Amino acid sequence: PLPPRCPEANSNFIQVLIITLKMKSVIVATLIGSAAAFAPASQVSRGTALNAKKTGPNLKYVPCISTDDLPAPGSATSGVAGGLAICIAVDQKGAVYALGDKCPPVNQPLSFGKVTDDGTIADPVLGTKFSLKTGEVVSWCPTGLGKLVGGLFDPVGVPTYPVKAKGKTVEVQVDVNYKANFEAEYWSGVLDAQGKANGKYY
Repeated sequence: PLPPRCPEANSNFIQVLIITLKMKSVIVATLIGSAAAFAPASQVSRGTALNAKKTGPNLKYVPCISTDDLPAPGSATSGVAGGLAICIAVDQKGAVYALGDKCPPVNQPLSFGKVTDDGTIADPVLGTKFSLKTGEVVSWCPTGLGKLVGGLFDPVGVPTYPVKAKGKTVEVQVDVNYKANFEAEYWSGVLDAQGKANGKYY
C-alpha cells in the first residue's frame, strides 16, 4: 500500500492541476482565434468610393464663374464646374469659350495661357496652341523646351464645353457624373488595407 499523502502534497497537486488546465484553455483559445483569422468572412458593405459603381453621363449646365470675373478679351481665367477644372477664355471679339484647364502633356493650367487672334489659346510653358472651338492641337510644343518635352508624347487636345451666361453667372455644360466615375475607376485599382476594392485579396 502507498503511504498516505500529506496535506501539502495534495495542495501542490491541486495547484499544478489548476495551472495545467489554465494553460490548456489558453492554448485552445489561441488555436481557435488563429483558425478564425483564416476562416472566410462575409464582407461588410462600405459606403466609400471603393465600392462606387460607374454611372452614365449626365450633362447639365452648372455654375462656373461670375460674369464679373470674366477676363478681358485676349485672356483667360480658371473656374470649377461639376468638380472639373475649366478654362474660360475670351477672344479678341468678346466670344467666350470653355475648355479643360489641363494642358497636355504635363497638365499645367491652360488658363495661364494667352488667347491669340488666330482663334487659339497658347500653353504658357510649352507653347502648344489649342483651338478655342474644338480643343484640337493646332501647333504641338513649338518652343525650345516644348520640343524637348513634347517630342516624348503624342499630340493630345483638350476637351471643350458648351458655355452660356445665366443672370450673373457663367454656366458650363459638363457631365456631372464624370468626377465620380473617374474616382470609381481610380479606386478600383488601388490596394487598400483590406485588399482589392472588391473585398478579395491579391
